[in-house]
Amino acid sequence: MSTWALVGSPNAGKTTLYNWLTGARAKTVNYPGATVEYSMGPLRSQLSQKFENFQATIIDTPGIYSLNPQSEDEKVTYNTLFDQKNFPHQIDGVLIVADGTQLNRHLVLAEQLKSSGYPVILIVTMMDLLEQEGAVFNQELLRKKLDTPVVLFDGILGRGLDHIILLMKQPQPAKLEIKAPVWSIQKQEQMLEWAQLAVDAVIVKKNKSHNSALKLTAKLDHLFLHPVIGLIIFFLLMTILFSSIYWLAAPVMELIDGFFGAATEKITTAMPGLVGNFLGAGLMAAIGGVVIFVPQIFILFLGIGILEATGYLARVGALIDRPLSALGLGGRSFVPLLSGFACSIPAIMATRNISSKKEKLIAQSIIPFMTCSARLPVYGLMIGFLLGDSQPLKAGFIMALLYFGAILIGALASKILSKIIKGELHSRLMMELPLYRRPRFRILLLQSLSKSKTFVFRAGPIILTLALVLWFGTTFPRPPVGVEMSAAQIASHSYAAQFGQAIEPVFKPLGVDWRVGFGLISAFAAREVFVSSLALVFNIEAKDEAQTKGLLNAMREATFADGSKVFTVASVTGILIFFMIALQCISTVSILKRETGSWRPAILQLVISNLVAYSLAALVVNALKAFGL
Repeated sequence: MSTWALVGSPNAGKTTLYNWLTGARAKTVNYPGATVEYSMGPLRSQLSQKFENFQATIIDTPGIYSLNPQSEDEKVTYNTLFDQKNFPHQIDGVLIVADGTQLNRHLVLAEQLKSSGYPVILIVTMMDLLEQEGAVFNQELLRKKLDTPVVLFDGILGRGLDHIILLMKQPQPAKLEIKAPVWSIQKQEQMLEWAQLAVDAVIVKKNKSHNSALKLTAKLDHLFLHPVIGLIIFFLLMTILFSSIYWLAAPVMELIDGFFGAATEKITTAMPGLVGNFLGAGLMAAIGGVVIFVPQIFILFLGIGILEATGYLARVGALIDRPLSALGLGGRSFVPLLSGFACSIPAIMATRNISSKKEKLIAQSIIPFMTCSARLPVYGLMIGFLLGDSQPLKAGFIMALLYFGAILIGALASKILSKIIKGELHSRLMMELPLYRRPRFRILLLQSLSKSKTFVFRAGPIILTLALVLWFGTTFPRPPVGVEMSAAQIASHSYAAQFGQAIEPVFKPLGVDWRVGFGLISAFAAREVFVSSLALVFNIEAKDEAQTKGLLNAMREATFADGSKVFTVASVTGILIFFMIALQCISTVSILKRETGSWRPAILQLVISNLVAYSLAALVVNALKAFGL
């Protein structure tokens, strides 16, 4: 069995080829002695059988621009190729993946790998974009110039895949003499000039004036990369995205809410007693409290996917490199920070691309402030309480304010940390700006659906477990035999009530009672569980109304012992502020420990963020109360 490494610059199409070669049999593993992951897997069985049972292992290495590594990811790729003592797999050859629209720069990496002694195959992607420009690609001429096999690969249809495997099957030297090339700056500059001349000869336009994509890219970059206009456009686009998360999803959310409300009623009616109560008011209500917010999460993933697929996100990274530098960060931090709006865990892992240890630690520290998708259920419920469902534009505006508020807090934290943490200056930003492309909506829709499904299944086991615990806590102890008590009366004397009442003084400064405090404690397992916890402690039965509407009505009627309202503008604002700042996700704490290599920064962040969130929320709540809100 031979082993081939896929090597190429970020966004060159490397992972697409990897998926074509390995299918679903791939696995992700950590590089020995590092937290950086790489993927590896055997050749798909269909391909293996097609080519006389040819066996091969494919390794998908992290993206690299040259064999002069800067970031941790690039060092892993470098070590995979040249540190054979520590890497457990001997590499027999390299598949170099190059973007046809950025070929001049990618040919330099190809020449470096070729000079290292490895058998190499150059695979050129993005040919559809060149064809749209009316370009003719002289594959044979490029092969002669490089003295290397060249394959044109179509990532959508898989054209060229058979040719790649045939080349991999060819006999390779039994013993390779591998040595990392050492190129001076002058040598690299010479190779860039050579690569440009080679590309000019290999890629010929049928019609010299037919360069619409290049012209369009130049025109759009004139606006999007403008230091002032570009930032205005960026904030407008983000506002539209964050606002649409609320008002576009509203109709679908109402349908889901109605479905779970009806299902809860049918279960509790058909199965009277504890079992029916658990399955309906317990488990079904808990699941519905999360599933209802899947449309919002789907819109978030779809919006970010569109911005990335068009090539716009790469521009934003370059645009805000200077503003981020003032905060102790840089353009390399942008993608991890943006990923934090989906989930903090992969976002923190994405900081491995940052070469500066100081910048990496700052980015890891402020990513949890970004509004992850797990906060959406809480935001949706609280905004619904404040505005109802008749003011979607105002609700979207508040949602956008929460997102930008989190960004502002993260910026302030970054500035403070940049003064406290000692270390080198931020890393240099080096990225390729691809041509603007028309997004393939079918692929984006499938990816967004997949990510939304992942969110549900990631939260599902947690919700199922906590639903059982919370239902037990709010349903027991049962009244003595012969004593009739309503569900609300049972809940008020339950184990959960006893625990909540014991800790209620802690949450009184936030203007809430034990029921909300109990929900806040539950949210440390997963933020989205907060909604399910409220549905359980308020005993939402959803007989004549949708589940969420029933919870909102229960919140409007909830009072303290003195008859004053629990949920007011002040207390709801405090809850929103607390969730906006506090680090409650235990999974995020564990990944912080893993990436930093120590519990100290993870625990510090957990404690400090919750203290700041609590203090600021209490301050705002009492200030609003002073104004009668």
